[in-house]
Amino acid sequence: MIPAKIDSMSITMIREKNVESIVDWFDQHKLLYFTLGWTYLRNQQQMEELFYRAIIKVHKELPRFNNQTSFDTWVTSIFIHTCRELSHDGSLQTLEESEPRQDLFKALDQLKKYEKEAVALTYIKGVSHEEAAHLLQVSVEKMKEYLFSGIQSLKKEMWYGSSFNGCKEYHRYYIDYLERNLERSKKIDFEIHIYHCQVCQEDLTAFQDVMLTMLNLTERMEDFRVPSDFLGNVKARLVEKEKHRQLKTKKRRRIGIVIAGVLVLLLGLEVFTGTITNLYYYWTEENQELRAFLQHDLGDRLNLEAESDGVKIRIKGAIADDVQTLVFYEIEDMDEENQYMMNYDDGVFVENEYEIMSRETNPRYYPPDLKSDINNKEKNVYQGKISLRPLTKDNGTIKLKITKLQKLLRDSSDKHGFNGYENMENATGEWNFEIPVTKQSSIEYALDGETVVEGIPVLIDKLTIAPTATLLQYAINNVQPKKRIEVLNIDNIEVNNKKLKADRYGGSFLDSHQDLNWSTFQTNFAPLYGEEPKEINVQFGFINIAVEDQKSIELDASLEYPQTFEYAGSTISIDKLEDGQPTVIVISNNEIENRAFEALNFNIVVEDENELSSVEMNSEVVIVDKNGVKYDMNAVTPVSFEEIEQPQYFATVQSMRIEGKKAGEKVIPKNLEIYGYNTTKYLDDVVKISLK
Repeated sequence: MIPAKIDSMSITMIREKNVESIVDWFDQHKLLYFTLGWTYLRNQQQMEELFYRAIIKVHKELPRFNNQTSFDTWVTSIFIHTCRELSHDGSLQTLEESEPRQDLFKALDQLKKYEKEAVALTYIKGVSHEEAAHLLQVSVEKMKEYLFSGIQSLKKEMWYGSSFNGCKEYHRYYIDYLERNLERSKKIDFEIHIYHCQVCQEDLTAFQDVMLTMLNLTERMEDFRVPSDFLGNVKARLVEKEKHRQLKTKKRRRIGIVIAGVLVLLLGLEVFTGTITNLYYYWTEENQELRAFLQHDLGDRLNLEAESDGVKIRIKGAIADDVQTLVFYEIEDMDEENQYMMNYDDGVFVENEYEIMSRETNPRYYPPDLKSDINNKEKNVYQGKISLRPLTKDNGTIKLKITKLQKLLRDSSDKHGFNGYENMENATGEWNFEIPVTKQSSIEYALDGETVVEGIPVLIDKLTIAPTATLLQYAINNVQPKKRIEVLNIDNIEVNNKKLKADRYGGSFLDSHQDLNWSTFQTNFAPLYGEEPKEINVQFGFINIAVEDQKSIELDASLEYPQTFEYAGSTISIDKLEDGQPTVIVISNNEIENRAFEALNFNIVVEDENELSSVEMNSEVVIVDKNGVKYDMNAVTPVSFEEIEQPQYFATVQSMRIEGKKAGEKVIPKNLEIYGYNTTKYLDDVVKISLK
């Protein structure tokens, strides 16, 4: 981290010298930032674009820098946001073939987004846990969770395979213990456990090796070369941008004189006739959903437009609450007869997301609507909505940037199960909007709903009525050793005699209960618009249960296959067993009538688990709906998933492919270990709930 005194001097000089000094600052720190950027991107052209955009953003936001954090931390937050933006920008992925990736970066590529960022900030950028948590906008404990899971994944990916993982309840101690920050009582308890647990000893040792390897990364960073012409190319683009800016400024001044005269005339007409205001009466809005929000005074009607490459986007309205920020839009293809939609995180970004939006809640998915009247009027116009994260402030301005739109193909709507949507053709360009929003209030109601499903306690404890959605929160007790609920599907709720179907895309895991014996979830429904609940009925749909039922089958590759064995009332066939490089096993059971399980949870134990390089699993599946109708996943005509009622997924063939680290050396299978299975059961339970 940059010392405070130098940081203070730097910001003073930067404010005096403008863009040039920002470039100079990045030049001094380019190795660290280049390495950090390389964890997201793939080639030099993308990296040049990254530094170019980051420098522009730092310059643009510089007047808002308030010295509450170090300049380096502030720049890093902008840099990471730009990295995320570019890593999702499909238009940049085709610039050139990806350059060779070092083993470390290949391993980092396999991590989840927040895991990779926690590891990169801690070991590449070298920031503290507190600073990393601030940059990721999460708690320190959550940041440590990401760091732990990231190191565990690196351990499996780069060094130690997946043979030992330690006792889960002690995972949370690893990082603090190895960094010598664990409080004394927990340290003693942990060391006593480690002394008696061989598996945890091995896991902690491997974990420590990965941490030390990552800690030594900065010492080896000099081997990571930054191309000599790298910032020169960025500087050239910045100079060209400044020339264009000066030309535009001169042009605006000339146009401004003409516009001023026109405005005077229009304002005069407004005073005498009220003509301009009358154009914006809410009841003229043709989108019924947006019209309802406007009539309830839950947002403002907007008319923001941007055009790029013959495609015009209009932002018609935005409604924000504690659940999401809902943006209504219209896209018009001005040259051809195409319809396009927006897809969040795929060419659609909120540039100031970290400043005004919550990171705790993910945006909801809304499938394209090609059946509505407004989307069947014109072949080149599509009206839709997109969900963004909820605001953290009472009001603000969303800086929405769009670089890619997804084409809707109506001809394939009957053949594919995505309402006519295929991610095959895109429109690229650049559309920028500044959308003013005000957060609307929500009301939470504490519920007292307790029931038992398949012997497992379920607690329905909260109903949230927000302008854009209704949310039902429930918790599942997960202490049963032999059986647990993986999925509890709620079909509908009835509030004051109004029945609302569950949003199939709106469920989520919350984990908000303090008691570790309970897992918390929520299901989303359509909005109730200020309804005060008096009676609430919850209708369950189905549950998916994980059952623990262990069985071990000794394997011998010298035998002839197929071989069969009995499990959970079914005869299962080992169709194929080949030891070598790779080792392959295939098991099957095509009889799905009255079968106790949908899919088996199993693993192959080999002679030397430490020498594994990769494990790949595949399945062939038959889908059966609630009425017993079968759908073949491998059929010529693809299945329309949207039309299948409460499907079950029966695995008929399951295979595993195991590769060792050493070329030419066999991986010898010893046992087929079955841990248990998953199964789905349909429910008719209705829970009547009263308010607390």
